[in-house]
Amino acid sequence: MSAPPALAGIVVLDLTQIYNGPYCTFMMARAGATVIKIEPPQGEHLRKRERSPGVTMPFAALNGGKRAITLNLKSAAARDVFRQLVAKADVVVENFAPGVMQRLGLGDAALREINPRLIYASGSGYGTSGPYRDYPAMDLTMQAMSGVMSVTGTPDKPPVKAGPAICDFFGGAHLYGAIVTALLRRANAGVGSTVEVAMLDSVYPTLVSNLGLHREGETHAVRTGNRHGGLSIAPYNVYPASDGYLAILSINEKHWKGVVQALELGDLADDPRFNSSAARIRNMDEVDRVVSERTATRTRAELSASLIAARVPCAPVQELHEVVVDPHLHATGMIRWIDHPEYGRTLVHDSPIVFSDLPRGEFAPSPGLGQHNREVLGEFLGVDAAGFEALERQGAFAAAADE
Repeated sequence: MSAPPALAGIVVLDLTQIYNGPYCTFMMARAGATVIKIEPPQGEHLRKRERSPGVTMPFAALNGGKRAITLNLKSAAARDVFRQLVAKADVVVENFAPGVMQRLGLGDAALREINPRLIYASGSGYGTSGPYRDYPAMDLTMQAMSGVMSVTGTPDKPPVKAGPAICDFFGGAHLYGAIVTALLRRANAGVGSTVEVAMLDSVYPTLVSNLGLHREGETHAVRTGNRHGGLSIAPYNVYPASDGYLAILSINEKHWKGVVQALELGDLADDPRFNSSAARIRNMDEVDRVVSERTATRTRAELSASLIAARVPCAPVQELHEVVVDPHLHATGMIRWIDHPEYGRTLVHDSPIVFSDLPRGEFAPSPGLGQHNREVLGEFLGVDAAGFEALERQGAFAAAADE
């Protein structure tokens, strides 16, 4: 008999939208929690973007395994339904701007009066306190405010944002950790908690290498391109291959000897410019030049094979069309193709959290808008057909005409 999923029996009310919160609750669903996605009548923002190219895949990927209901929380009837669900839930997760839930009368204190053991989790840009609390926050603005953009790119060009939505997903991953920690605290101490994760806080620790170059009083960050953020490792860069690019780094003498062996640089083994880490850092430009000359004539596959055989950390720079068919990601089950009832053949990812004694399990497609309204209200609140129709008449599920 196999063990139950890690979060089996945990009921999550998911009010989140776009990337940050949905990624958190997606991981909870994949860990076995019952996640009820609660959306406004028109759907959450990411679902409403579906007419734009490239949007259906993110919504499908981040909302698999959830049940979906609609509630117009501006309606008293819907708020009453939500409060009843809170009484049955373990976790409420939201990533609204600070103060939204309080204005609806659904803040953490009010909900814990209903359910003292409730975990109330909030994800936001800056947190619920501090001078930036009420600033609008999206991934781009967080990359700017956090300093990530100031250290991304090359010294001679303006700051550049990281390609992926790193602040959203760092925030979501930390929010998952906060909720699971709060659940453990509840198991040990019997108390509910309010936990919050600010995207700004979650991404700041990633700057540690760059901060190593920063000195108090300096006014400009150093953008190091693809070199080490602290300019304290060489080689550490992306080098040309005959069919693309390859990332190579050498953090110790063993790695450097492997680079010399794999790239057939034997004549440089005893060169005083390269015979120690400190020497290579002083001569970083020359290191990059000699490595580039040797890599440029060979393919990524050839270089990877030689360098990996010499135990040198390296990887080809894969294009997205290569990543989506990557044999490792498919073999481990991290990514897979599914037939989605709305979107057709769709690529989805799994949670990166893997238990050795638990299979990843089947991937349930993301639900349609309000797909489980009757099912969830019947199962959790005992609402029958007549009760559901009464709630409909009271505007619990539909937007008012002026919204």
